[in-house]
Amino acid sequence: MKFAHFSHVWGKPDMTAHERYEQLWRELQLCDDVGFDYSFCVEHHFRPDESWMSSPALFAVAGNARTKRLRVGAMGFVVPLHHPLRLAEEIAIVDQMSGGRFECGLVPGISPGYFTPFGIDYKFRKSPTFEFVNYLRTAYGEKQPFSFKGENFSTDSALLAVQPLQRPHPPLWMMSRDPETLEFCAANGINTGYFISVSRAEAGPRFRKFLDDWNRHGHKRKPNIAYSTVVYVDETDEKAMERGLERASRAYVGLLPLAEPGETFQDRLAKQRKRFEDRGEHGAAKIMSSMFDPAYMRENELVFIGSPKTVAEKIRKASEIGFFNTMMCEMNFADLPEEDLMRSIRLFGEQVIPALRDHEPF
Repeated sequence: MKFAHFSHVWGKPDMTAHERYEQLWRELQLCDDVGFDYSFCVEHHFRPDESWMSSPALFAVAGNARTKRLRVGAMGFVVPLHHPLRLAEEIAIVDQMSGGRFECGLVPGISPGYFTPFGIDYKFRKSPTFEFVNYLRTAYGEKQPFSFKGENFSTDSALLAVQPLQRPHPPLWMMSRDPETLEFCAANGINTGYFISVSRAEAGPRFRKFLDDWNRHGHKRKPNIAYSTVVYVDETDEKAMERGLERASRAYVGLLPLAEPGETFQDRLAKQRKRFEDRGEHGAAKIMSSMFDPAYMRENELVFIGSPKTVAEKIRKASEIGFFNTMMCEMNFADLPEEDLMRSIRLFGEQVIPALRDHEPF
């Protein structure tokens, strides 16, 4: 298995943005020291109550500059919000600055609120994201200057000043549980994965099909299939539950719709549930409207909290049901004190990672 530090870079009410970023670099430096493979961040916009990270490229440059072996990247760029030529230039520069340690996630974007201020139609976001993969490969191809003509993008005779260090390009990721997207990723050799919002029992068959499709296309390497949720490790199960469970049930409050005047927390939960129900994702609707109940989170093991031995056992079991070989750990959540955060990272790296490193779910 492989292991990633994953961060929404949640805003903290008792910190300035600068202080929050400085804490983030301390997290990454410790992850680098104790054996994590990756660190990823989101690209979120316009929600200061939620995430303070709207630039994965800056995250990757700063994170790679402060680490020695960790591969720091985006999970991912919201492709429709970027000009494709500018994004191709940026990815190449980030990869060079990182010494070839950049991982490149691409996503269509899940929140309509990101699109409106940019004047971009939220309804037409998947096609540009798919097309950008071919655009990127053309931009980094042997024929230079390059030209591209697609349904969404058109570039005539552009010569990039900088090409990526990793050839033909940095490893690509596209987190998704959507069958069409998974077929696209399998065909194009793109790593994938899913978040806490999808039940592992439901995800397992989808990603087994993804692996079958991947093998059918003849890729020479095994794909990375990731799963992301909250992780908290402490010396004992009792201590971990006392310090982590209630906080874990508040970890994703920022993902709820903003409260309109007069709306209650339950109103926001109902809107969240309806959003997923309207998309036909009934399992996700249940999880996303129940994840603020500590008992529900614990009973369904939606977060991995406990001693190193317990957390390793939970991840091993979950990886076999949910069919993932890369664990993305959201380590910094709610108002978890930094002392507890850093102890959790250290225990995970020193005891959980060695216990699972040779585990191969597929």
